[in-house]
Amino acid sequence: MSSVIDRAITPSSADNAAGTDRNSGIDALRGMSILFVILNHVGIRIPLAKTALATLIPAWLLQRMNYNGYEAVFIFFVISGFLITRRSQERWGDLRYMPPRKFYLLRAARIVPCLLLVIALLSLSHLLAVPNFVIDKPEQSLPAAITSALGLYLNWYESLTGYLPGGWDVLWSLSIEEVFYIVFPLVCLTLGRSRWLLALSLGVLALSLPFTRAAIVGNEIWLEKAYLPGMSAIAIGVLTAMFAARFPSPKSWLAPLLCVVGIAGIGTVLFAGSAIWHLIQDGAVLLLCVSAAILVLGLHWQAASASPWQLRWLGWLRSCGRLSYEIYLFHMFCVFGVIGIAHASGFSVEWGFIWYVPALGLSWLLGWMVARGFSVPCERWVRRRFGTSTIAPS
Repeated sequence: MSSVIDRAITPSSADNAAGTDRNSGIDALRGMSILFVILNHVGIRIPLAKTALATLIPAWLLQRMNYNGYEAVFIFFVISGFLITRRSQERWGDLRYMPPRKFYLLRAARIVPCLLLVIALLSLSHLLAVPNFVIDKPEQSLPAAITSALGLYLNWYESLTGYLPGGWDVLWSLSIEEVFYIVFPLVCLTLGRSRWLLALSLGVLALSLPFTRAAIVGNEIWLEKAYLPGMSAIAIGVLTAMFAARFPSPKSWLAPLLCVVGIAGIGTVLFAGSAIWHLIQDGAVLLLCVSAAILVLGLHWQAASASPWQLRWLGWLRSCGRLSYEIYLFHMFCVFGVIGIAHASGFSVEWGFIWYVPALGLSWLLGWMVARGFSVPCERWVRRRFGTSTIAPS
């Protein structure tokens, strides 16, 4: 399915390039989330349960590996809320001192260059009639898709007109995330003088998640992509960062315990999803987000401990996490390319699982190339041009 994406779902690529992203555990969690997104988009076209792997691995497990893309995006939302709040605290000391202009410039430096590039490439693909990239529904058009993506209402546009082609569809999470961050510094300035009032407001938003989902009836796309449920997940991440700042030095045993609890909660929702959804229905998404927040808090505290985990054996997964924004925005070019080659070669569905390897590898490679050759240089240029480069990186 889908970002945050941070970008959002991701931290500053310039900061990452400078080696300042200190939490390898959170990087790995982001990497796992982006892999689930890619597995989802490949699995819609080549289901693992129909391949030869089904003779070795239970079909239900293969299905859960394929169809957790939506849940992965909500994990992204939680991580995004945590990381951006944490970096804001480190930059300005207190959320109530967050300068909206500098905050918006930092967000724009990170988000806008890649967003403009992917929209340009998607538009060109449509004009060239590239299969799987043509906007052909009667109520949709290229100008309207571009406007909705830039106007941060592509999720709403899809709910009215139907799904856009896959490369456009992933932009729905940016619409939710960036609308939240437009409002975020203003809320902090207004309510920040009372941390409890700010926390209470965010808490109400966070706990509203199952109710706002349950209130949506008759529109499957809007149920999946409405603003408030996604913003609730981001608010959970923000609250987690505020809690971490309030209690920076917990007992040494607490961080590993939280990691175990968080992993158990996420695993339960991802791999026992049908039973959980049947039991608590829309509360399953809240359980997933709370579990992700618990894991993020545990990983954050562990990284700040006297003996942080290095997780060197998860190097590629951590790299996927650091590149998650670029991979998220551009991976559909790789997915459709690989699927197209597979069909052209007359592949057997039995061996369809083989095509997952190039889809994953090329998605990482394209994300790395975009980051190295475009998004990092653009972000640095915007920071220098508009005077934000003097802000210390996280």
